[in-house]
Amino acid sequence: MRIIVDVMSGDNAPLEPIKGAVTAAAAYKVEIIMVGDEKVIAEVCADNEIKLPQNVEIVNSDSVITMEDHALSVVREKADSSMGVSLRMLADGKADAMVSAGNTGALHAGSTLVVRRIKGIKRSAISTILPFENPTMLIDSGANTEVTKDQLEQFGMMGSIYMKKLFNINDPRVGLANIGTEPTKGTKALVEAYEYLSRSEMINFIGNVEGKQLPFGVCDVIVCDGFTGNTILKVTEGIAMYVMKQIKGVMTANPLTKLSALTMKHQLLALKASFSASEYGGAPMLGISKPVIKAHGSSDAEEIKNSVRQAIAFLSTGLIFDISEAVAKQTSERAEAGNE
Repeated sequence: MRIIVDVMSGDNAPLEPIKGAVTAAAAYKVEIIMVGDEKVIAEVCADNEIKLPQNVEIVNSDSVITMEDHALSVVREKADSSMGVSLRMLADGKADAMVSAGNTGALHAGSTLVVRRIKGIKRSAISTILPFENPTMLIDSGANTEVTKDQLEQFGMMGSIYMKKLFNINDPRVGLANIGTEPTKGTKALVEAYEYLSRSEMINFIGNVEGKQLPFGVCDVIVCDGFTGNTILKVTEGIAMYVMKQIKGVMTANPLTKLSALTMKHQLLALKASFSASEYGGAPMLGISKPVIKAHGSSDAEEIKNSVRQAIAFLSTGLIFDISEAVAKQTSERAEAGNE
């Protein structure tokens, strides 16, 4: 198994991606391909006393996709970037999966145009596991600002297969993100989507789900457009940071609370970890024909390592084959129904 890590992309590149890649190579015994500027990688390794194990290979690239670059730059003027080289290697079969903490729009565009979607999938989507009472998949969390009802159905189908395969949930419950639970709530498009998803035989649709319900395990997969999903994700991250800041303030208010905090150190660290989506690694680009994992832009070494672990799990479950089979079955059944 060969996993590409784009070590030049992200807020903490290249040090943290390099450290994460090396740690993953030691922990998971897979081949890691670090793509980036060879000279920079060598300098960073020397400065930080990082010794590359035998199962880590370096592939050179000449530029970097920044967070300000246009999404299509990865296939145009910056095709020689670490992200562009990584995507072409994956598409050409030189590796089995890819991890990058880089520009989300560029990674999604490059995945779609270079690696390509699974046949029959109308839109690929970013799928993020939210660390709630029960792990909940948010799909789409940022790739597609506008979606149709049949695309939402496919998001639910892909998310259901993922949660069944990786979290052992037999019949994942799929909810539609909305401002109320009633079928008539939301925009005209959401009302039509509710009706459409209610008739779907591909997913276990439970209806509309409000934002306040999400942390309490009301569903296993929540589907929405990428604008809504990214807003949910960012608000969730912000609230988690705020809550931990407030708890820290309370626990350090005086000598007595500081003493209490010491006795609760392990519990507080566990609470902090429970708020972090990085515990699950990055967000898979579901619908792409090969595993592409989008790590958080501010990923540290641990999240890069966890993203590699997620890529390995993705490959081991045969998830892409199952999605291909499901969409082919849907296409066939609907074609037959249309001919009757």
